[in-house]
Amino acid sequence: MGRMAQISSPDVDQELEQLLQNQSRLNSPWRTIVWNDPVNLMSYVVYVFRSYFGFAEDKANRLMLAVHHEGKAIVAQGTREEMERHVQAMHEYGLWATLDRAEL
Repeated sequence: MGRMAQISSPDVDQELEQLLQNQSRLNSPWRTIVWNDPVNLMSYVVYVFRSYFGFAEDKANRLMLAVHHEGKAIVAQGTREEMERHVQAMHEYGLWATLDRAEL
């Protein structure tokens, strides 16, 4: 038996390129954003940041103040799947949170 010929065509090459671009987008960094809300106390937001993310008190306070004064804070960055878990956890704590693709 002879060698298998490598199959290549413009359509296959284009499809492969599209798959690689999609994979790159999935692997690009994402971030978890916590938004200001009229319900939760500042002390509770610090508690959530410390207990869930394990932040030191000063970092948790800085992030909480960013949420309070600027309306939002980026609290984590990583894969989309990780950030989806963080957003879900923030919702379970009663905080407003979303995920967004990080700017490169």
